[in-house]
Amino acid sequence: MSNEKQLLRGGQFLVKAIDCEEMFTPEDFNEDQIMMRDSIKEFVDREIWPHKARFEQKDYALTAELMKKAGELGFLSVSVPEEYGGMGMGFVSTMLTCDYISGATGSFSTAFGAHTGIGTMPITLYGTEEQKQKYVPKLASGEWIGAYCLTEPSAGSDANSGKTKAVLSDDGKHYNITGQKMWISNAGFCNLMIVFARIENDKYITGFIVEYDKENPNGITMGEEEHKLGIRASSTRQVFYNETKVPVENMLSERGKGFKIAMNALNVGRIKLAAACLDAQRRIIGEAIKYANERVQFKVPISSFGAIRQKIAEMTMNCWVGESASYRAGKDIEDRIELRMNNGTDTHQSAELKGVEEYAIECSILKVAVSEHTQSCADEGIQIFGGMGFSEETPIESAWRDARIARIYEGTNEINRMLSIGMLIKKAMKGHVDVLGPAQAVAGELTSIPSFEMPDYSALFSEEKSIIANLKKIFLMVAGAALQKYGEAIDKHQQLMLACSDILIQVYMAESAILRAEKMAKKQGEDKVEGQIAMAKLNLFYAIDIIETAGKHSIISFTEGDEQRMMLMGLRRYLKYTNMPNIIALRNIIADKVTEANKYCF
Repeated sequence: MSNEKQLLRGGQFLVKAIDCEEMFTPEDFNEDQIMMRDSIKEFVDREIWPHKARFEQKDYALTAELMKKAGELGFLSVSVPEEYGGMGMGFVSTMLTCDYISGATGSFSTAFGAHTGIGTMPITLYGTEEQKQKYVPKLASGEWIGAYCLTEPSAGSDANSGKTKAVLSDDGKHYNITGQKMWISNAGFCNLMIVFARIENDKYITGFIVEYDKENPNGITMGEEEHKLGIRASSTRQVFYNETKVPVENMLSERGKGFKIAMNALNVGRIKLAAACLDAQRRIIGEAIKYANERVQFKVPISSFGAIRQKIAEMTMNCWVGESASYRAGKDIEDRIELRMNNGTDTHQSAELKGVEEYAIECSILKVAVSEHTQSCADEGIQIFGGMGFSEETPIESAWRDARIARIYEGTNEINRMLSIGMLIKKAMKGHVDVLGPAQAVAGELTSIPSFEMPDYSALFSEEKSIIANLKKIFLMVAGAALQKYGEAIDKHQQLMLACSDILIQVYMAESAILRAEKMAKKQGEDKVEGQIAMAKLNLFYAIDIIETAGKHSIISFTEGDEQRMMLMGLRRYLKYTNMPNIIALRNIIADKVTEANKYCF
């Protein structure tokens, strides 16, 4: 990592600006990453995409078989350290693998994510040396498939409320686990489970590594396969434990540390879920554009109709913005891990744990934004296909069903919206992000007379970057006033937190897109990246609309009198956009690029 790069802490994007050169973008992939991406795309196009119908017919054996093939090709081992049979590649490469291997079907994407993330990662990050030597090489090669057993009938979003018990045997050599888990991905073909249970009346749950052998089930029984709206060939079952014996040496980390393991696994899972939603969008866009170019109505292709062009432009824009923000955060995590390791104070395990934890806010933001982009993309894909989109004969119908789960798992989007605000408040309290100072400065600014001097906005994105700075002020104004009013009881005002999170999400996504387009324009020239500039500007325009609504709803709901009038005036002031672009012209630029290329071409 360059010493010159300003590496912001998690959440600091809200109070500090960075130069576009400091932001990593997909255009910065190195040769190894490009080779990895291309080999994964070749695998998916050869082994997965042609068999979409089999996945939709609940061919669990196919999912298991392709997981083994992915293991043989090294795709399950990208993030695993070399000493345990992995490639030992960085966090960006891990995200890139998750991105491109996940686009063809949610069934394989879920199996892959559950295995490489929450199935393998807890052992590489929390396991003892003996545990890692024993289990990780088998998981990295695909010889064994992993599953993660946290959710229970009574414990969903409240993960620590599980009732599964672990009782130490009289001889002290093993724990007997008894309880029930549900919605367990890979359950039908796994060999190893990360299981969470409570010892005695401990405040927090504990993690265990549990081997599973169908021939010798050790008190483990499985429910039938769940019949689901989507991800149909992802094996999802209930798992029951009845006095399942687990050696004491298979405790993961320490007693009572299970909740911490679960939460950190979810942080990584969230940003990887965002990555896993990207190629799904690219493929939906590609299929929709091909269909729109081929489908002739009123003697012209429907891709020439403005209503269709608007959909194509917005689908493409959302995908590109999601890429921009996801890889920005991924590289920040990678750089933070490297920084901690170079300081010599952290092992690889602790550096990776703390590196991801540092950007938990961004992980939640991305999980929400990109999962919602994907659902919208699939929905509009069906609309472009019209009646054919509703048919199982086209790939769009299954994409729509598969996309729906992304807003639920790894913590629902509602939970993640509130988490992003809650974690930001915690960081502010710890002094990791100075939110209070800038919030007070904004409050002071509201009572001052604004400058009527017209700035020079001649340079590319000069006004847009000024607007981004003002959108951050809106968040500080609204969230600062809400926090001042409610203090620690802010978490009881969920609708207010949801609105604040919408502002936070739009700021991060819009800034990421503007910085990426600016960086590309500086390197290649504005004329070469006309489509990217159009997407960054169009997205900002939409972000302003969303922030205006969220800001107004918030202000009128918890303020009154002079304070309310002052904040509504501030909202209007900070939303000012002097050189507003022609939105239809921007959409047409984007639509022209992708319809001419007959695919997602950015």
